[in-house]
Amino acid sequence: MTDSVHSMDAARAASSHQTLSPLAVLLITFALAVGGFGIGTGEFVIMGLLPDVAKTFDVSIPMAGYVISAYALGVVVGAPIIAVLSARVPRRTLLLWLMGVFAAGNILSAMAPDFWSFTFLRFLTGLPHGAYFGVASLVAASMVPPNKRARAVGRVMLGLTIATLLGTPLATFMGQLLSWRAAFYLVGGIGALTVALVWYFKPKDKVQEGASILRELSAFAKPQVWLTLGVAAVGFGGMFSVFSYIASTTTETAGLSASMVAVVLALFGIGMNVGNIVGSRLADISLKGTIGGSMVFYIIVMLIFANFAQYPIVLYITVFLVGCGFAPAPALQTRLMDVAADAQTLAAASNHSAFNIANALGAALGGLVISWGWGFAATGYVGVLFSLLGLGVFSVSIWLERKTGHA
Repeated sequence: MTDSVHSMDAARAASSHQTLSPLAVLLITFALAVGGFGIGTGEFVIMGLLPDVAKTFDVSIPMAGYVISAYALGVVVGAPIIAVLSARVPRRTLLLWLMGVFAAGNILSAMAPDFWSFTFLRFLTGLPHGAYFGVASLVAASMVPPNKRARAVGRVMLGLTIATLLGTPLATFMGQLLSWRAAFYLVGGIGALTVALVWYFKPKDKVQEGASILRELSAFAKPQVWLTLGVAAVGFGGMFSVFSYIASTTTETAGLSASMVAVVLALFGIGMNVGNIVGSRLADISLKGTIGGSMVFYIIVMLIFANFAQYPIVLYITVFLVGCGFAPAPALQTRLMDVAADAQTLAAASNHSAFNIANALGAALGGLVISWGWGFAATGYVGVLFSLLGLGVFSVSIWLERKTGHA
């Protein structure tokens, strides 16, 4: 990383955190995290309500699964497009619009009259997802000194990880008790609450000096941006591969009752929260060490999972540790800010497109090895493969950085 990038980040952070009190920073970060909680709840709640959606619209469960793909596609497509087109929009204004669209999308989803309109609305609702996290991360990082940026990003992402532990189960329960439509009304309400909180707590800001569509697009001309996005796109594939089929692994491989699936999912959610908190602290100490070390950690955990998931105690421990594999997420988000230089919005937003690519790849390859008859625990081997690829891509990134002398 060049000294100029360090100086630029330091200047930006200094100008922000000197004018905001610690309480103001806390309240703004809380508002941003509430948005992350809403997005995380909305993204994952559909997985537990698919049978109800299928019944309402009289389609098969595999057919109903298209709504999950539609949302993911919205995330992948929306993040870079919105980041580029909104280059001249102040960040506070952009956050309000993004969360407003997310809230409206969920409320309209709850009112959808037929399956295809519901599917289209899920696509539209996914559009603001990546851009919101990208901009929120930039705002959070700008309010603290440079050596605390990863922790600030981690606090925003804490909303997402808490959603996997609390928001999704509660919304799923509400959806099963009342109606799946009620769950989406709830998520829409959380989005509306975020709009109110950001509007009230986040001071008005100005467009970043020199901001333009061309400047944002310049991020994609930087090899390090692509390499960092590549680490996210493949390095997290193993986590999604295991998570996608964890219910069947619990009942079919470990021989546990269906009631234990909720316990296993809770362990995964706890692991994600622990990984996010610990990983963000480690990233402020060593950004590159956290990313590389996490890939090695994943390889070991995935190997144990693949070979010993039939033993309940091992399943419990490894699922928790797989969740902890979320640790490099704040580090990758922060590294993107560094390597993108002035084109930070597009790079930061695209990180969540990369995560959704990892989700799609992990689930697809996991399903493939299962269909080959290797068993549900074989998703761990898929995780080993993706982690090795992630480590390889990151190694190329470090090699190129050392060769050129800058990030």
